[in-house]
Amino acid sequence: MTVKGRIHSLESFGTVDGPGIRFIAFMQGCLMRCQYCHNRDTWDLHGGSEVEVKELMEQIISYRPFLEASGGGVTASGGEAILQAEFVSELFAECKKEGIHTCLDTNGFVRKYTPIIDELIDNTDLVLLDIKHIDDQRHIDLTQVSNHRTLDFAQYLNKKQQKTWIRYVVVGGFTDDIGAAQRLADFLKPMTNIEKVELLPYHELGKHKWEAMGETYQLDNISPPSSETMEQIKKVFVDAGIKAIY
Repeated sequence: MTVKGRIHSLESFGTVDGPGIRFIAFMQGCLMRCQYCHNRDTWDLHGGSEVEVKELMEQIISYRPFLEASGGGVTASGGEAILQAEFVSELFAECKKEGIHTCLDTNGFVRKYTPIIDELIDNTDLVLLDIKHIDDQRHIDLTQVSNHRTLDFAQYLNKKQQKTWIRYVVVGGFTDDIGAAQRLADFLKPMTNIEKVELLPYHELGKHKWEAMGETYQLDNISPPSSETMEQIKKVFVDAGIKAIY
């Protein structure tokens, strides 16, 4: 039986979701409800368009010269790519046959560790793990779900020694405090698979999508963090021996 994936959109020249130039498949569907989500229209599990791996690979191969020349590859993002683990695993397996680098951009919300999750990670060269907040209640305030599954997934990746970049969005009133950054640094410090932490300043680029859907953008009065705030948070990770960039 042919496995089909539900795709929200594709980007052929992405530069911020993994190394080099990336062909990015934004998978449809997500179970988190992040207040700052810039892809609000990806939440619906039944939206998007169905595609087969073969169809995507035909497009990916056509861009291979650009991907290879830049040290790039293919990234599965979202929405949440792990919700379609079987499809993404098959896509990544085909990419690896072609010598194309694979990257999984995920919030780590894994409900059950089935063999397909192991297979997906085995077919993945790099994981971008987005940890929204280290404090569970603040995570719930921000996303409407607990952080337990994400933190468990981080431990799972370390156990498998899967190369990982941590992504941490700095949002005023939520994740811009030094104490939360310190707790996250303490959590990550023992892990030997973490290459770096990417600090991502909050922005309003997805606000128009909420408005287009007739919904209220809840962080309307939040401004992007200052350079001083970003430097202070960066220092927390660097002092813990963890590379951090923004």
